[in-house]
Amino acid sequence: MKDHISREEAFSLLKKYNQEPFHIQHALTVEGVMRWYAQELGYGEDVDYWGIVGLLHDIDFEMYPQQHCIKAPELLKEAGISEDMIHAICSHGYSLTVDVKPVHEMEKVLYATDELTGLIWAAALIRPSKSVQDMEVKSLKKKYKSAGFAAGCSREVIEKGAAMLNWELSDLLAKTLEAMRFCEHKIAEEMQTL
Repeated sequence: MKDHISREEAFSLLKKYNQEPFHIQHALTVEGVMRWYAQELGYGEDVDYWGIVGLLHDIDFEMYPQQHCIKAPELLKEAGISEDMIHAICSHGYSLTVDVKPVHEMEKVLYATDELTGLIWAAALIRPSKSVQDMEVKSLKKKYKSAGFAAGCSREVIEKGAAMLNWELSDLLAKTLEAMRFCEHKIAEEMQTL
């Protein structure tokens, strides 16, 4: 098993099982957010590891939506991914599809931010700018509180994630918005190359 897969190998692996631009963009977004949080929380030496976990977190979702986080270990093992990375990737499905509990702070961040990035992106798409750059936390909170907005993004999971991290929900929203601002341009550039 590989202790570490390169970013290039991870991106190729993602694209092997995901062709929809929406899914690839989500993976890139979660990767960027995880990289930002690694730096922010003092795990700078592990920034690539955090990023790759984010990039591969939904590897099985497009082709096997009913087996999300259940099929992933098989796909990841075939690619030679280490058990600790497989655990980290699958932990975001905790209590939804699998019993893999987020233990490390990185796994809790993934659990807390996965659904939230989807909600923030949905909020960005309805803005005239179609960007998070000019989005304010106040505006995001308003969208978050509207149950009908981005209804597929589980507020329950987001709130459980914030609780796992012992963070206020408002802090999680503000930090994740900042993380998405940080990586938005790079993601747009990468999406152009697909």
